[in-house]
Order: sequence, then C-alpha cells, then structure tokens
Amino acid sequence: MKTVLVSFLLGSATALSYAADARSLSGTWQIHNNIAGNESDRACTFVQNGDNLTGTCPSDRGEVKLTGEVKGKKVTWSYRSEYEGSPITVKYDGTLQSDTKITGTVNVAEYGADGDFTATLSK
Repeated sequence: MKTVLVSFLLGSATALSYAADARSLSGTWQIHNNIAGNESDRACTFVQNGDNLTGTCPSDRGEVKLTGEVKGKKVTWSYRSEYEGSPITVKYDGTLQSDTKITGTVNVAEYGADGDFTATLSK
C-alpha cells in the first residue's frame, strides 16, 4: 500500500510541476513577418484557453479574429482578411523558442506566398 501511495504522490508531483511550468501565451505579441520579401510588423493579442488560441490582429479594415492551437511547443494560428479587395487566409506555423519568443513560417495560400516570422511577447 505504501508503494502505491508513494508512486501516486511522485506521479502527481511531476504532473503538477509540468503544469506549473506550462506558460500561457495570452498577451500582446509583436509579430515581424517576411513574406515573399515583403516585411511587416503588427501587434496581435493572443488569448490561450487550454490548447485553444484565439485573439485579434490589426488589418487595413480593422481587427481580424484569429484562431489556433498550442500543442507543447508547437503553436499554430490563422486569420482571414483582405488584400487589395481579395479575401486571403494567413496561416502561421511556429515553435515556442522561449516563454517570450515564437519563430516559424507563414503562408498566404491564395497568392502562393510563403515566408517566415518572429513573434515576441510585449513587456
């Protein structure tokens, strides 16, 4: 019985330690994009609830809503917007490098445009 109790307590402590280390991505992130040689910067607000990521990003027509997912260090999100009157979907696929930095690729399928991005948490 003692062995089972000790095993349970050790397992619980490990799970709680992992949960305490898992940081929420909620906050404002400064995102630097380089898509097909065109660089841009924007500040997006993320709200993380479990594995789900929601939030907003500014666009030429106001704010757009983003949706995404956080799985371990993998972070993905996308939003729909317009570019020169045509609808586009911007998709991000990144890796959490630290509690304050995400790097990865960005894709705008409607234009066949790919690039990379770096996102840093605003302080």
